[in-house]
Amino acid sequence: MSTKLVQAKSLTKRYGDFTALDRCSLEICEGEVFGLLGPNGSGKSTFLRLLLGFLKPTEGSAEIGGLDCLHQRVEVHRMVSYLPGDARLFRMMRARKMLEIFCGFREDASFEKAVEISDRLELDLSRWVGLMSTGMRQKLALAITLCSQTPLVILDEPTANLDPTVRGRVMDLVNEAKVSGRTVIFSSHVLPEIEDTCDRVGILRDGQLVHVESLSRLKKQHRILADLRGNLPELPEGLRDSIVIKQNGNSVQIETPGELSPVLRWLSDAPISDVYIQPVGLRAVYDRFHHKSTIVSQTEASA
Repeated sequence: MSTKLVQAKSLTKRYGDFTALDRCSLEICEGEVFGLLGPNGSGKSTFLRLLLGFLKPTEGSAEIGGLDCLHQRVEVHRMVSYLPGDARLFRMMRARKMLEIFCGFREDASFEKAVEISDRLELDLSRWVGLMSTGMRQKLALAITLCSQTPLVILDEPTANLDPTVRGRVMDLVNEAKVSGRTVIFSSHVLPEIEDTCDRVGILRDGQLVHVESLSRLKKQHRILADLRGNLPELPEGLRDSIVIKQNGNSVQIETPGELSPVLRWLSDAPISDVYIQPVGLRAVYDRFHHKSTIVSQTEASA
């Protein structure tokens, strides 16, 4: 059984009458890539900052590696590499010098690794930070974050302001971190990043963790659309609690959470035509909780 690296128990953060995070309970295992989805203001960054001990929870607690995230935050910080969503960098300095300084802060950081990551992200280290574009500064922040070998990496919107080619390289770096046994938590508004990289995803809405989904399980789910010319046969007992049927006039929609073959056998004698089968996908799951979708495709993100 996988060891739990991160544990949040009823984690709550309130500011007066406003609740930024509401009773969030979550466990993340060693070597897992966990994605956080939700619109701005849903609680993603608040959750990450509570894990780092930057905020004091109103209620509940969080642990990383068995250490209390608030009361043992110095020890926790030694276990974590963190890229904030609003990373601030010294502007009156060249990029290479900044890498040297940040790598000097941590015993487990490698300047050679930071330079290698910079090269992969096509970052010119001779540039002054103050003269860099927003995307270039994001690449520099990524190189600083990913050059160490901490057990946990936390990335808040890591591919913001990056072009599609570089986005793909960042996801390659995330996968490499997982292969090396590290745990990664990252939030993103770009749907393919979550689907292609994460083992599980958590969906936040109004400060609440409303859904946690395994991506391997999600990829087995399908939606069947068809025209109905009569009544559907009675559902076999094994399917009664597992599929969802929605009927609108002569149109029927069937969602199955598992293998398709038992459903197709059931439908083989059904009076249906014009059958269309599609994977449910993460967008459909997300839209169950956020009717106005705020996640974007890879193409939209790079526009």
